[in-house]
Amino acid sequence: MESKYFVIFQTQAGWMGIAGSSKGICRTTLPEKSYQNALTTVNPNNTYIENRSDDLNRLTADLINYFSGLPVYFKANIDFSEVTKFQKAVYQAAVSIPCGETRSYAWIAYNIGCPQAARAVGQALKRNPLPILVPCHRVVQASGRLGGFAGGVILKNDLLKLESLKAH
Repeated sequence: MESKYFVIFQTQAGWMGIAGSSKGICRTTLPEKSYQNALTTVNPNNTYIENRSDDLNRLTADLINYFSGLPVYFKANIDFSEVTKFQKAVYQAAVSIPCGETRSYAWIAYNIGCPQAARAVGQALKRNPLPILVPCHRVVQASGRLGGFAGGVILKNDLLKLESLKAH
């Protein structure tokens, strides 16, 4: 049986969690107000064990640096085995959006070969298990309006501002 592991840590934005296995990282949290909230989000069924592996330590440091305003290139292996083929395509397209830039739901739909699926793209991003690593906050409505975000529009705006400072 494959070992599943997690870590909880604090950034300038709040408490975060990362979960993964030998296949890679499969879940991250957005910043939470408390350790317990991050733990509940990253390990909802208590199926992961706490473990500070080198991979988790590197990604933890990267996320702490990210929220400190430093430029970061996330190098973690991602485990997409728990998402659908469509979701994986959406998430890979979102990862291709450069830091400090945004793209529309329609742009992602077009780039994954499903030009009429902008609404489905939004639903896939709503279920993103890897926020920040899969930067769904960089996806906006065609009009440029921020639209929905699991962490709320204020956090989405804050993340975009943080990244626009790094990009210049």
